[in-house]
Amino acid sequence: MSKFAKKKDGDLPAVSTASLPDIVFMLLFFFMTVTTMKDSSLLVENVLPNADQIKKLEKKDRVIYIYAGKPTQEYTKTFGEEPKIQLNDKFANVSEVGTYVLAERATKPQELQNVLTTALKVDKNASMGIVMDIKQELRKVNALKVNYTTYEGNAFNNIQ
Repeated sequence: MSKFAKKKDGDLPAVSTASLPDIVFMLLFFFMTVTTMKDSSLLVENVLPNADQIKKLEKKDRVIYIYAGKPTQEYTKTFGEEPKIQLNDKFANVSEVGTYVLAERATKPQELQNVLTTALKVDKNASMGIVMDIKQELRKVNALKVNYTTYEGNAFNNIQ
């Protein structure tokens, strides 16, 4: 006739779920801060050439990307087969490259504006004429630091 029940040996206490929402929100904030969004989707074919002497760009926040190549399958009917220039998510003319670089430069912090690199991601089947036109426009806006993005490999594999 005891008023108190005996404690059974071996029973585990219930798991507290009070801190579970805190953990979920902490993980959510972590993934929101470290995840990067895709800058732009490719509108041009971009099979990069091979090169045997390459150097990796360390700081991606100091790079302005310009894509050049034949339009992809879905845009070939509209824009034709000739190589096009892609700036962000739209096709552009060669004359728009300078204003694009200046606009991108203006969005960067003041201390980074003089150390920006323009990376050309040009399809290996594109003509050198479009590359020279882009380089002429970059010279006009004094964007002289140019990088050609390539894959590591034997450069003689580019010859067809």
